[in-house]
Amino acid sequence: MTSEPTGAAAVVFGAGATGLRIARMLDDSPSVGSVEVRDTDLERLGAVASRLGPKTRIGQGPAVAEGTDLVVVATTAGSQAVLALAAVKAGATVVTTTNEIAETRALLAAGKEARRHGVALVVGAGYMPGLTCLLARVGAAGFDAVDEIHVAKAGTGGPACARQHHRALSSLAIDWRDGRWTRRAGGSGRELCWFPDPVAGRDCYRAALPDALLLVPAFPGVDRVTARMAATRRDRLTAPLPMMRQPHPEGGVGAVRVELRGRRRGERHVVVLGSQAKPAQGAAVVAASTGLHLLGREAPAGAAGLASVPDPDRLLSAIAALGLRPSRFEGFALTHDAVA
Repeated sequence: MTSEPTGAAAVVFGAGATGLRIARMLDDSPSVGSVEVRDTDLERLGAVASRLGPKTRIGQGPAVAEGTDLVVVATTAGSQAVLALAAVKAGATVVTTTNEIAETRALLAAGKEARRHGVALVVGAGYMPGLTCLLARVGAAGFDAVDEIHVAKAGTGGPACARQHHRALSSLAIDWRDGRWTRRAGGSGRELCWFPDPVAGRDCYRAALPDALLLVPAFPGVDRVTARMAATRRDRLTAPLPMMRQPHPEGGVGAVRVELRGRRRGERHVVVLGSQAKPAQGAAVVAASTGLHLLGREAPAGAAGLASVPDPDRLLSAIAALGLRPSRFEGFALTHDAVA
């Protein structure tokens, strides 16, 4: 006769490069009693079964049982909103990893249902968006007022991430400027952005990235929010075309950066925060840490990004403890008087 597992019951949708890592991290946590991994690709599920932890089993289907405490959705972009809504209706805390604009909007719209069921729905808890939103919130504590937020990323995770990267570069980008949304052509707005080593300087461009949708509600009064991604000349030339080559199972080292601009003690102040990691590993650390952070914690019901998570410093410490350490560059913008 076996005893019932103690601790939270968790379900992870997606057994790709990110989802498998999330399942392992949840399995390692003493606060989680059981983990169930599901994927529409049964062949992939069978291939990863031997690499799952002792508390993890394989499951099937989109339905979430009553009594499930935590659901993490790490499936391909475009499939997360339906799964998240089913989990919300079952009364589970939900963490999603989407990096797609339309899906982010759908998940934010599901906030009404999340409030009705009294649960938290975290939107975009990956590397970017995700860690970038959290870094923006933590970094903003050093300002009297933040009026600009600019985020950027370099690198891709698994094949699904690489395909989304390819589509985003040829699709319309959205910026927040002077209190209104503006649309920009993907692949425009070239800017040299410096990331933590070994990624260093990369040319970054506008793309269909959802970060502004998550950051603007979390920073009332912010004037500008932009998001860019690193790309090569070949990336930009081939972005309108179908991908010619099969993406790698997982990309190399990537990085994210967050630039905050505002005022502190009456002076113009600028802070740049960043992190480097394999993007799939970074996204998994953020998503798993977020789920564990919310277990047993009173979190506001509704849908929001990580810029609105309770006790952000504690969450960032938990993420850093798993090896995803942030770095910081700080400088002051020079005024004409200062130069003179």
